[in-house]
Amino acid sequence: MRGKSFFRTIQVKLVIIYLLLILVAMQLIGVYFINTVKNSLIDSFTNNLKEQADILSKFAAPSLAAKPDPDNDAQESTIENLNLVVRNLFSISGAEVQVLDSNGRLVATSLQGDQSDIGKKNKSLAVSRALQNISDNEDEIIDEDNIRKKMIAEPITVNDNRVVGAVYVLASMSELYETVNRVNQIFFSGTLIALGLTGVLGVLLAHTITSPIQGLTKQAEAVADGKFDLQVPVLGDDEIGRLSMAFNDMTKRLKEALSVNEEENEKLASILSNMSDGVVAADENGKVMIWNRRAQELLDVRTCEGCELSQLFALSEQQQRELRLGRGQTLLIERGEEDAELIEGVLRATFTPINRRDKGITGTIAVLQDITEQERLEQSRRQFVANVSHELRTPLTTIKSYAEALNDGALEERDLSERFVGVIRNETERMIRLVTDLLHLSRLDSNQAPLRRRQTNVHDMLDEVADRFSFQLRQKSIKAAVRVESSLGDAWLDRDQIDQVLDNLFSNAIKYTLDGGRIELAASQPPGTELMAISVKDTGIGIPKKDLNRIFDRFYRVDKARSRNMGGTGLGLSIAREIVKAHGGTISLESELNEGTTVTFTLPLLQLGGEPS
Repeated sequence: MRGKSFFRTIQVKLVIIYLLLILVAMQLIGVYFINTVKNSLIDSFTNNLKEQADILSKFAAPSLAAKPDPDNDAQESTIENLNLVVRNLFSISGAEVQVLDSNGRLVATSLQGDQSDIGKKNKSLAVSRALQNISDNEDEIIDEDNIRKKMIAEPITVNDNRVVGAVYVLASMSELYETVNRVNQIFFSGTLIALGLTGVLGVLLAHTITSPIQGLTKQAEAVADGKFDLQVPVLGDDEIGRLSMAFNDMTKRLKEALSVNEEENEKLASILSNMSDGVVAADENGKVMIWNRRAQELLDVRTCEGCELSQLFALSEQQQRELRLGRGQTLLIERGEEDAELIEGVLRATFTPINRRDKGITGTIAVLQDITEQERLEQSRRQFVANVSHELRTPLTTIKSYAEALNDGALEERDLSERFVGVIRNETERMIRLVTDLLHLSRLDSNQAPLRRRQTNVHDMLDEVADRFSFQLRQKSIKAAVRVESSLGDAWLDRDQIDQVLDNLFSNAIKYTLDGGRIELAASQPPGTELMAISVKDTGIGIPKKDLNRIFDRFYRVDKARSRNMGGTGLGLSIAREIVKAHGGTISLESELNEGTTVTFTLPLLQLGGEPS
């Protein structure tokens, strides 16, 4: 830890900055200088080779321009002299030199060991280019011994610009790169020396800056410990001196402010700590200053420090304007999702402005009361009455309107009256279904619907469910599949009630599966359990995630208008859940929007007498 804090000091940072500046500058200069020297050496080396190649090409031109004559001893003597010149002149520089005729065959070479290759053809690309009278033929290559070499090929021409041969030069560049490496080492040594001197000077200079800051830091730590009587010495009129003066002034103001705050806090602490209601106080800008523990619990926040009153209570612009004008108000705050039908919590917040003499409104006090339970009971009552009234009012209104139409003369028209009577009959059956479902739920809630268990073959039960809906399946071209694990045989259950659960789930699957879809009815036994799991899986329109938690609530519909048009009462899944619970099982639903829904319920496997299997 001490090492980390040392490297975080300003003194070390200043020294590091100096060193980095010197290092960057030296590196930039070094890269530029070394590249310049390297390019200059390479250019000089290349030019030297080209000059030698030009000299040799001019010397060899007369010999190669003469027509070959086997009986001409003078020509053979000339070729021998050319070989001698090549060996003696270029063996000094250590370069490999070859003189080639117009066909690319070797005429003379500087290497004694390659004399046997005279007369052989050089097939390199550079030689081919030179024989085509292309003069710019140079390249750097690395041989098998990992030695970098310079290769140059120059054409040999006569007065009529006719190519009679070529000069091929291959010279090692080892000495050149050794020179560049020595320059690199000199710059590296110079950089190290410069960094060392800069480090020493940087430490001395940084100390003159950081020493007053260290003294200021010690005084700040003393003020943090409550020692407000100490003063920071002002050593000059520079930036650090002005900082010291500002620190002394701040210490004085802080001492005064703390004394005032301590008096106010002592007054408020005794009051707030004994209140059963939540209290939040904010200044004139809406920033929370004071709160008690009860307020944190009611608002479900870890702390109110640094919060805005408008943010804490989600106040609108109009409500904030009313508070700034000094008008008190009372709000009801509901916790939970906005579209949730059952509230999670309700708070009553009463806002009262704080008036101060000669300063007007200086803040706001909010008093919080938890009225969740009474609101929840009232909301449940309102919801139930509203749902039942709505479900009954719609068919009653329809029956009334059609009955009036019949009374007004529609009864005389047979086709029209039959259609009206059919509508009345359908609406009456809908009310009967609703009342029946309500009575069924009431019996399940009051445990007045005892289970009549009997031995039931699971496979036959599921097949019968699929058969009952075969007509609806064919109408929508939906494929149905029944799968039952071979290990499942008979189960003890209330067949009528479980049939009601399966009919409800299968009917829902058909309603919300598009034409050509698929429904799978499956039964299995999860490994390691004494349970039977029955699932209904479809490829229908699915259910939004926000509705999954409420899907088993009474009268809850995802799409209220569409569900009602399809004949649903909103109680089917609620009844299914109560029946499964009565059997000692559980029911769950998984769904993805536009992909499908899977409803799974589990039942305990029982033997005769109600014992686990």
